[in-house]
Amino acid sequence: MPVYNFKKMSPVPAAPDLIDIVLMRTQRRTPTVIHPGYKITRIRSFYMRKIKFTQQTISERLTTILTDFPRLNDIHPFYADLCNTLYDRDHYKLALGQLNTARSLVDQIARDMIRMVKYADSAYRCKCLKRAALGRMCTVLKRQKASLAYLEEVRKHLSRLPALDPNTRTILMCGLPNVGKSSFMNKITRGNVDVQPYAFTTKSLFVGHCDYKYLRWQVIDTPGILDHSLEERNTIEMQAIIALAHLTCSVLYFCDISEHCGYSIEQQCSLFKSIKPLFANKQLIIVVNKVDEQPWETLDPEKKEMIEALAQDANCSLMTMSNVSEHGVSEVKATACEKLLASRVDSRVSGKKIEGVMNRLQVFHPTPRDNVQRDAHIPETVKEAIAEGRIGSADHKPKRSRTGYAPTVDDLDLVDDEDDAMAGEYKKTARDLMWENGGPGVWAPDYRELYDLKDEEWRFDAIPEIIDGKNVADYIDPDIDKKLMELELEEEQLIKELEAQRMGEEPESDLDSEEEAAVEAIRDRKKIIRKMSQVNRSENKPVVPRIMRGRDKDMHQPGDRDKDVIKEKMNKLGVDASRMIERGRALERERGRKRERSRSRAGSSMEIEGSLADDAAMEDVGLSNTQIKKQRRSKSEAAKREASITRGHSRPRDPSQSGLHSESAIKAAAKAERIGRKGWMGGAGEGDNRKSVHLVKWMNTGKKRNGTHYCR
Repeated sequence: MPVYNFKKMSPVPAAPDLIDIVLMRTQRRTPTVIHPGYKITRIRSFYMRKIKFTQQTISERLTTILTDFPRLNDIHPFYADLCNTLYDRDHYKLALGQLNTARSLVDQIARDMIRMVKYADSAYRCKCLKRAALGRMCTVLKRQKASLAYLEEVRKHLSRLPALDPNTRTILMCGLPNVGKSSFMNKITRGNVDVQPYAFTTKSLFVGHCDYKYLRWQVIDTPGILDHSLEERNTIEMQAIIALAHLTCSVLYFCDISEHCGYSIEQQCSLFKSIKPLFANKQLIIVVNKVDEQPWETLDPEKKEMIEALAQDANCSLMTMSNVSEHGVSEVKATACEKLLASRVDSRVSGKKIEGVMNRLQVFHPTPRDNVQRDAHIPETVKEAIAEGRIGSADHKPKRSRTGYAPTVDDLDLVDDEDDAMAGEYKKTARDLMWENGGPGVWAPDYRELYDLKDEEWRFDAIPEIIDGKNVADYIDPDIDKKLMELELEEEQLIKELEAQRMGEEPESDLDSEEEAAVEAIRDRKKIIRKMSQVNRSENKPVVPRIMRGRDKDMHQPGDRDKDVIKEKMNKLGVDASRMIERGRALERERGRKRERSRSRAGSSMEIEGSLADDAAMEDVGLSNTQIKKQRRSKSEAAKREASITRGHSRPRDPSQSGLHSESAIKAAAKAERIGRKGWMGGAGEGDNRKSVHLVKWMNTGKKRNGTHYCR
């Protein structure tokens, strides 16, 4: 029989929520745009798809609900009767049957409406049929409002039921209210059942677990049972009755002999007799509880006889216990477990399956072939090794590792020398050596000690290396180390002589130690100076300041060619620079006059011609005088800006300096560079998904008159 996991049942939505889920899913998962201009077959398939998808969604939801809820005829009788007691079997089946009928009705509606849509002759009729189909399906779901709400409450209650396995080893406690059942459960399990000094504190089944003989046991605490007829018992009491009727378990019937529970011993014995038919085929223990308040020995003999009369059956036993002093708690638990284990074994042995198992077993009973006594044989070598302590102690038990512990008298048999034994030292094992030399993974034992060779002295010899059938050691020069040392010394001497020649020095010869040290210091100093010069030369700063790049160094710029600077420097050097300055001044005057005359002649003619040509061109275009003046002003400002940019930055002044022949070539090169940078500067490319919407649909559709199209 399948055991249902009620905690994994999916929630049951209410009827309005289920309708919203179905319609929203249909809207999201199916096409939403259709035009009257489409072919009628396409329009029909559009609306048929919506009807079919809605029907499938409703069917899937209802099928999930029907599958999750357990079928009372298929589950264990304990669960079936428990559901009948808690939820009413008829109401439960009626609610599930209504959902099943609703699913069938939805399927029938979908079939009928799809058949009608196939013969629709316009988009309007298809749409009307679709609306009618979805409306009828939603009406069917609305009518299941009460059933869905009831099933949701049942699901919530089922998920709160304890995870109880009706087929495992179980200990069940029963009796009148407030006799100590929950206290006993808290003692033997990790359960935390509420315990209070009034009746019916426990209103449902509580499950705990304990271990006995390496097995997991299930302990069930049931609500209290009152002594009246079955028809008068309420839902709380019926849970205990159902558990007693359907679970194969060991039953503990608690009896309070102190009568502090509010019920006399006569009433407790009467209840035992009324529910005694439920104890059939079960291991029963009558637990006399609260002996700390009323000892069993001092109990009234009449009451004692009444209780002892209850335990006269074969499967029944009587035990005393106290939850406060914990007297007999472990004994009651052990006895209940042992009795249930024995009964389970007997039931399996008496069953039909045991014959198949016994037929596969064959037991042999050997008989002696003669009268010779054959004892256990131990070889003499083993006896000697045991006596010497080489393979174990005298009682044939191997020695345990003593790593990490101080040596004791028991460790002295591991010592080879008697003097070491007297001193308390013992022989180190491989484990000790491993931890002393780095631990596992670092230290490895020397297995050469275990080599079995003809001569033990050969064990630690180097293993020869064989190449092409020849021993490599036969071709090794014994003086190879000495010759290698001489070659290295000779190489160092040659390197020193080469460095001395590079520095322009003669190789030292016949120098004492002080002179050699002085030479080495000089060479080191030269190396440091050479490296520092290279470092200073490679510093990351320009030799010429950035503001001076691209400027002409002439007399009008303050700098080294200024006459005052030149005169000052030459005076420091002791040279009279007056004649040189007068000569340079005369040459500059003559050169300035020639440049001014040529510039004035060429400039005036070019300006006139250029201005006239520009004016003529502008007049031909049809520009006014004001516009012509603006263009002239912009050109002059652009020329000044270009000159300033050229002076302030190392920028070429004309295309020929950039290796290009014209301004158009410069623009083409700049454009190609800009396009090439798109891949790595984050610009948009051909693979980018660009949506340039010029006319937004929702703002440009609908009515276009009377001012009703704004933000429609």
